[in-house]
Amino acid sequence: MSVPPLSPSPDSPAPSKDPLALARTGITAAARDASALVEAIRVRLTTGPERVLAQVNAEVDGRRVRVQLAARTAGEAAERLADGLRQRVRTVSANWRPRPWPGAAPTPPVSFSTRIVRVKSPSLVWCSPDAAIRTLDAMDYDIHLFTDPATETDAVVHRIGPTGYRLTRTLPAAPPRHPAAPLTLGPHPAPPLTDREAADRLTAADLPYLFYADPRTHRGRVLYRRLDGHLALLAPATAPA
Repeated sequence: MSVPPLSPSPDSPAPSKDPLALARTGITAAARDASALVEAIRVRLTTGPERVLAQVNAEVDGRRVRVQLAARTAGEAAERLADGLRQRVRTVSANWRPRPWPGAAPTPPVSFSTRIVRVKSPSLVWCSPDAAIRTLDAMDYDIHLFTDPATETDAVVHRIGPTGYRLTRTLPAAPPRHPAAPLTLGPHPAPPLTDREAADRLTAADLPYLFYADPRTHRGRVLYRRLDGHLALLAPATAPA
């Protein structure tokens, strides 16, 4: 198997102990030992005074996967990143099953902020809730925003227990018929909130993420807490076609 060279994020500092080299060794070994083709590997490491934020993106037999975590040391980050990639490769290479949840206990943010420091505007994929769940697991997301064909509006799936998932839509509709995953339907549609109202609600309730609807466009939006303690926003780029 040919494993591409790993490249650091351009904004990652170059610490004296070179945590990227530690991650490179473990991830290269995980990729070479895999029973599938692992390529397009990219590692991002950002070191701070109290933690290391780590992420690896790759393609496994042409399917995108991601592992993201926070650790106290570079060595811990490198070890957990390689273990996470091994688990993700096994998951997408075999017959799909719900991934273990929650996984390793995350390192809590050093501080919390109500400031939205990043806005992502993805073009949402039209897909079934089952397909959205598989993307959620493969990409190591806590919540996944997509366009639900049943309502032709935005919806999310997220984990609600060791093997369960929940679907929440911007418009009420009947539950999906015969889902492959253990899926429940959220009892209420996404609440209409401004971004500021959403940030205040998420912070006051100490939530990891919040799905809500823009009062003007009625598009679904996801506000979530980053590993660094700041907030980030997913706001769809265009209206469902």
